[in-house]
Amino acid sequence: MGIKPTYIKKIGNTLLKLHQDVFATDFEENKNLVSELTNIRSKRIRNRVAGYVTSKSKIKNTR
Repeated sequence: MGIKPTYIKKIGNTLLKLHQDVFATDFEENKNLVSELTNIRSKRIRNRVAGYVTSKSKIKNTR
């Protein structure tokens, strides 16, 4: 795993604040949502943001 860069966390947290009900615990679904909601062109960064959002959503659902 590893430590996520700050820009990944900022984008992910902003997306979660603005669209908290949209994201689920499914990575593939979140990947498509990140593509629709942002203008990120890089596949690698999009996937990292989607992974961060997915992990945050899983943590939120367990609490």
